[in-house]
Amino acid sequence: MRVIAGDFKGRPLKSVPTHKTRPTTDKVKEAVFHGIGPFFDGGRALDLFAGSGGLGIEALSRGVGSCVFVDQQHQAVKTVYENIELLKLEDRTEVFRTDAYRAMKAAGKRGLQFDYIFLDPPYKKFSYKELMEALLDHGLAAEGAKIICEHDASEKIPEQVGPFKRMKTDHYGSNIGVSIFE
Repeated sequence: MRVIAGDFKGRPLKSVPTHKTRPTTDKVKEAVFHGIGPFFDGGRALDLFAGSGGLGIEALSRGVGSCVFVDQQHQAVKTVYENIELLKLEDRTEVFRTDAYRAMKAAGKRGLQFDYIFLDPPYKKFSYKELMEALLDHGLAAEGAKIICEHDASEKIPEQVGPFKRMKTDHYGSNIGVSIFE
């Protein structure tokens, strides 16, 4: 695993040493960022189900100002911290070990809003509709926010959730899909 583009292009990232996470492939990561960027001038990102933190770190490398990483797995959170330290991103990041719904509630209480929200939960274990409704309920999406969902290619992704409309869905191989909402 590595950073694809930006300030940290080519830098290796540690992966989570368990089978409980599934890192986003370089091909999918590149496609995701071409779909929403590919480069940014600030903004705030939320990487729910962060795993190794690859998506949030890629966003930071490409110019996003700050990122909040959330994962409930101990090994994943430890790996995110290691990757942040490796790239010296401590001053632009926050990391939380908790489940996604608790994290969204806590972020809402703090009044945080995000321009880029990465949802990459374990395939077929979470409802994207419910996750996006929780984002709305807690006021976490900034004006014009983009929500990026990585999912199993066979999964039915809603066309719209509240004000969020699915702008595109692409498939990579037989089992990876990415849907982008605005």
